[in-house]
Amino acid sequence: DLFEPGSTIKTIAMTTALSSGRYQVNSTVNTSPGYWYVNNRRIADEGANNGVISLTRILQISSNVGVSKVILSLPPALFLTMLHKLGFAQLTGSGFPGETAGYIAKDAAYIPFVLATVSFGYGISVNLLQLAHAYATLANNGIKLPLSFLKVAQPPEGVQVVKPQVAHDILMMLESVLEKGGTAVKGRVPNYHVTGKTGTARILGPHGYEKDHHNAIFVGIAPATRPRLVVAVMLHDPKKNSYFGGFVSAPIFAKIMGEALRILDIPPDDLQNPRLATSTAFSSKKP
Repeated sequence: DLFEPGSTIKTIAMTTALSSGRYQVNSTVNTSPGYWYVNNRRIADEGANNGVISLTRILQISSNVGVSKVILSLPPALFLTMLHKLGFAQLTGSGFPGETAGYIAKDAAYIPFVLATVSFGYGISVNLLQLAHAYATLANNGIKLPLSFLKVAQPPEGVQVVKPQVAHDILMMLESVLEKGGTAVKGRVPNYHVTGKTGTARILGPHGYEKDHHNAIFVGIAPATRPRLVVAVMLHDPKKNSYFGGFVSAPIFAKIMGEALRILDIPPDDLQNPRLATSTAFSSKKP
């Protein structure tokens, strides 16, 4: 099924920025006063004025103003090409029955406001496998591998679609999302470095975007220092307590990822972190 990915797509926007050569991890953007107008349409940061912040901080707090200013400072083709390189608006090749390719708003190529909204996850529709595949590509040093639901005898040959250094930098930046002050503290997994991104998107109804209906998303990678697994979680229209990806999808991710790492006997990479220490015993055997 298709859905708008919300802020999980900001990861791809920042990948574009670093790939352009115009930006580095610690490049800064002035997001004051917390909103700006593009084509006479307002883009805002949930009522917050975050001031001058780095690209890493843009991802950590999920700034709409920050990411849209970055993308609109670049030629539109760069971002749109990166989305296509990472598999969006096309079939994954998995062969799964009924899979749909999704779309990217055609107006994004020549209307700045539309391109800005795509940069924070509206005007683009994806399926969850596409989203997981894109993050897996970044986790795999920027090498895109073909998908399969079946175990393959030989490792498939991949295509380098993102520079290894850029992919490494993005994973490092995304770790801040799970640190104090980030949007996904609840996505932490004890004894592991985790990297990932939250997303929250209003659901499109018959009369426009619904005020009280959302999709909550989180995509995460672990162990961050030596990626082995990607888990993508999307909850459609959650009703209990909260609808933000960091509050409802990130905890589900943490439970699934934690159990998967244990079952697959993947060694911890964050045993020195006291805030996440547990008494769980792990084998030292290499995966």
